[in-house]
Amino acid sequence: MLIPKNMVIITLLISILLNIGCAEKKTADTKISPDTSSKIIKVFSAEKNGYIEVEKVYKSDAEWKKQLEPLSYEVTRQKGTERAFTGKYAENHEKGIYSCICCGNDLFSSETKFESGTGWPSFWQPIAKENIITNSDNELAYERTEVLCARCGAHLGHVFDDGPKPTGLRYCMNSVALNFTKAK
Repeated sequence: MLIPKNMVIITLLISILLNIGCAEKKTADTKISPDTSSKIIKVFSAEKNGYIEVEKVYKSDAEWKKQLEPLSYEVTRQKGTERAFTGKYAENHEKGIYSCICCGNDLFSSETKFESGTGWPSFWQPIAKENIITNSDNELAYERTEVLCARCGAHLGHVFDDGPKPTGLRYCMNSVALNFTKAK
């Protein structure tokens, strides 16, 4: 039986697309390969009131699932979000430091927290630019800027340019991605 040329091409294209999709999927126990050139990073420590060197944190999905509550895992490791007005820190007005729930990296000070009316804890700047990283996020119909922990890569939320002075930025974070340590 002769197969039309078009069918061969279509079959090949479908096969290639399926292989690409499968190759990009990771199993739950796949460890992220560490970038050996940057195992140690410099971050700001609120406790030390200065910069310190720390090791980057690499764990498998199974290790993160064991360490984190389900919603914290979904948000920090799967780039999810908690529902607005449900997070424990949205209305927190105490003085202290907000750190990464995954690795303890200091992220934000209560001194830069403000009421944004969005239902998520919002800050006008991180504790230090070295403590976070940002990525372009095109998951929705528009481009956003994702905020991640520089130490472990946890998804924290997004940053927008509609915040108050002096930066004009609004770091809109998920409470389940944070721990809060009250000032002494």
